[in-house]
Amino acid sequence: HPGKKLIFMGSEFGQPEEWNHDTELSWNFTSDPMHAGVRHLLRDINTLYQQDRALFARDFTSDGFRWVIADDRTQSVFAWLRFGAAGDAPVLVLCNFTPVPRYDYRVGVPEAGFWAEILNTDASAYGGSGIGNCGDTEAIASGSHGFPATLALTLPPLAVIALKRMG
Repeated sequence: HPGKKLIFMGSEFGQPEEWNHDTELSWNFTSDPMHAGVRHLLRDINTLYQQDRALFARDFTSDGFRWVIADDRTQSVFAWLRFGAAGDAPVLVLCNFTPVPRYDYRVGVPEAGFWAEILNTDASAYGGSGIGNCGDTEAIASGSHGFPATLALTLPPLAVIALKRMG
């Protein structure tokens, strides 16, 4: 989403209870494998955020963000694009808010060609099921959602994926 990001204390390792200013964080959870997955996910998101200009270059202008899918109530999916400077590849973000994987989910994109899956919050390294798009997928030159090309994606359950046009 546009704007600056914020997490609350304890979110970086998935602290189960709400933060309390009268006690310290539950650091003992950092050694649990599932909580370590949350920590690794946050690390990877921060690295991605620093490396990909589409995720921050136009935070304060309306042309840095465009909805692709904002009305799929039946499948509980949202999709949007983030844009960097001229010449930067856009980043497509999709959220599946259901515990049901979505296979062959069609979404419009600005360009045909290969799109790399640069983030999958359901990756097994983060404690997820490992459902995804095997690294990359190809958009075909067939219009959808007001764009000239279409991706057919696997959307993992209760997850967010991000893809970037390659080449």
